[in-house]
Amino acid sequence: MKKTILSCLMLLAGISANAQEQKGTTEYVFEPHWYVQVQPLGAQYTLGEVSFGDLLSYNVQATVGRQFSKLWGARLAVNAWQSKAGSKFDIANKEYKWKWNYVAPTIDATFNLSNALFGFNPNRVFDLSAFAGIGVNIGWGNSEAATADQAIRAMGTLVGANGTTYTTNRGLEYLWDGTKVRLVGQFGLMGDFKVSDKVKIGLELSANTLNDKYNSKKAKNWDWYFNALAGVKIALGNTYSTRFIPAPEPEIRYVEKIVEKIVEVPAKAEEPEAKTEALRRDIFFAIGKTVIRKSEQQKVNEVVEYLNANPEAKVNITGYADAGTGNDRINDRLAAGRADVVVKALKKAGIAASRISYDSKGARVQPFADNDSNRVSIVIAE
Repeated sequence: MKKTILSCLMLLAGISANAQEQKGTTEYVFEPHWYVQVQPLGAQYTLGEVSFGDLLSYNVQATVGRQFSKLWGARLAVNAWQSKAGSKFDIANKEYKWKWNYVAPTIDATFNLSNALFGFNPNRVFDLSAFAGIGVNIGWGNSEAATADQAIRAMGTLVGANGTTYTTNRGLEYLWDGTKVRLVGQFGLMGDFKVSDKVKIGLELSANTLNDKYNSKKAKNWDWYFNALAGVKIALGNTYSTRFIPAPEPEIRYVEKIVEKIVEVPAKAEEPEAKTEALRRDIFFAIGKTVIRKSEQQKVNEVVEYLNANPEAKVNITGYADAGTGNDRINDRLAAGRADVVVKALKKAGIAASRISYDSKGARVQPFADNDSNRVSIVIAE
């Protein structure tokens, strides 16, 4: 009697444990990815002597980059359009302004400040990054500077109201023509506003510096221009995946208390029942496939041998898909197909359908920490 009651308690506890939902936490896993960015809205200010508005010009930028980790990335950015410069002569109340064209490809290293400070979170609305790099500035079309140089030289020597003389015939001492290639260094900040997992609106501010000859004027210091840009950034491929970490299963202890023991007739001691351990086999599948590979067929054979050797045993098959690829619709189909193909293999080997139960979890449950290992059917016979 005592033995029967204990067996019932253990059976009820097992049913209750199986009925509980699997508990745990979902962790975001960064995925390295390429991206492209187009910034058609740009303004440039070239440092100079005339008024701020006279030195503003339009520019654009196109970028291709690779985010290697949660923090570090690299990009090739091509910035182009127009720069401006000018000279002002207060004594003669004269201003001369000119513009020219350029294209400036640079290679930059990028660093995600938001992830460094607050940790990786793909659902964050705004990400701030810093960048720095080096490249070349290719300038051409400097004919307006040549015209300004002639006018400045023609002014000769001027005399101010207080009798001070001012010689202007030196002109633009670093005047250049044709096409000039100069090294340029840049650094700045990028802000990305999330639209979706793959699309962001990007804003960028950068400072760019190159030698004193860029604007044709001799100033004995490096020339600078500053860019403000806005556009769209598109990720090519998945930027993250999820990993399910199951919570530790609670330890269940069974306590047996004997209240009363009545022995009327000496009974023959029963031989202890042989206990058969449950059998588990993990049958792994190729990405996007529901076909049992030859390398995994032996595991199916072992399950069949176990079930034939233990006629009372039953088997449960659960299909899974990895969360790193596909979507819920595709992964639900793959997980169900992986469970179904194992069920069919057992039936074909002669195992009765009444001994087989099955389920599929899609990619919502990830039994393994390694993403690729979750393309699996877990088979438990007991």
